[in-house]
Amino acid sequence: MNQIKNILVRINVEGISHDVGELVMDNRTIYFRYNADFLKSELNISPIKLPFTNEIAIADKNPFEGLYGVFNDSLPDGWGRLLLDRNLSSKGVNIDNLTPLDRLAYVGDKGMGALSYIPQLDGAYDVEKQLELDIIAREMAHVLKGESTEMIDELFALGGSSGGARPKILVAYNRDKDQLIHGYNNVPDQFEEWLIKFPSSQDNPQISKIEYAYYQMALKAGINMSECRLFKGKSGQTYFGTKRFDRNTKGRLHVHTASGLMHDNFRMSTMDYGHLMDCAYRLEKHVDAYEKILRLAAFNVYAHNRDDHSKNFSFLMDAKGDWKMAPAYDLTFSSSAYGMHNTMIAGESKAPGKEHLLKLANHFGINNFNDIINEVKQAVSNWREVANDCGVSKQLISEIQKTFNRLNKQ
Repeated sequence: MNQIKNILVRINVEGISHDVGELVMDNRTIYFRYNADFLKSELNISPIKLPFTNEIAIADKNPFEGLYGVFNDSLPDGWGRLLLDRNLSSKGVNIDNLTPLDRLAYVGDKGMGALSYIPQLDGAYDVEKQLELDIIAREMAHVLKGESTEMIDELFALGGSSGGARPKILVAYNRDKDQLIHGYNNVPDQFEEWLIKFPSSQDNPQISKIEYAYYQMALKAGINMSECRLFKGKSGQTYFGTKRFDRNTKGRLHVHTASGLMHDNFRMSTMDYGHLMDCAYRLEKHVDAYEKILRLAAFNVYAHNRDDHSKNFSFLMDAKGDWKMAPAYDLTFSSSAYGMHNTMIAGESKAPGKEHLLKLANHFGINNFNDIINEVKQAVSNWREVANDCGVSKQLISEIQKTFNRLNKQ
């Protein structure tokens, strides 16, 4: 394939479409310029790193290969990137020659959030059949093992635009009929857009039930999350699903990760929850943003979610240009690659506790610190009951409880 030299960027937020600007690659450098008419909309899609002017903008080569973070957020990583590479390799494409613009062209209008990219390269596999989760899980396992599968096109269509390491699919769900389908940009009436996760080869077999229990605990802790549930395959195997927060009744919402906003390399992050608090306040323009982040930080500390990297925090922008923190996601029991928190708490990542959370609260003037910590601890103390209701095995419940007991003393 010939390399893409320019990409037109469009946004369709809550049913209102705008031509945003153009990305151009020349001599391995990527240039971006806003459309003059879009600047009049005052919809600043990336207010921290991308200048909202009519000047030609050039991002640093690092951390996103010369892309601004807002566009890098559209690119699949982890599972989605693996699927794209496997899909293109099966068609004889040399993936070593792919540029970021080539990959954006494959995302087209099928990415997360509200941005789309033109020209769009064909990667669709449009079907209107009921999805069988057990079959999808089996074929995903083949991909993870490096084996071939005849469903590579379908798997790419289902999850090729998604981020994160765990395999996942983007589906339309009808509650009344308990029906899952895919292949739609505009879902039919009575269908909602959901994301369903599948275990990776490194995951505990009960990961779906654990994450669902964490969802229940997070709600008790006062953390905002999009609706979640467990889906079942014909075998009885369960899969964790969450309703997509980048969609509402009006259409798409613009989504931007903390990684993309602050140009933080989430694989080698230097981000602290203090940076996240500052970012949230700049976008929401209200001190309540500080409390939201502190509550989430406390939950991740006491519930041992150490995979709290900068792509696991996002913000949403509506058609008026108003920002708010997205619902929390990817909350589960995790030790992370090095056994430390990916996002530091007041400079501490190895063994953060109450003293570090207090330091963070004092710095940002959060007066109801004790109320927040107590509410979070109370929610986590319900682990045994919640996990049992979610079907987690007694042995695993006890193993995780031992970790909670140790963290509760910090």
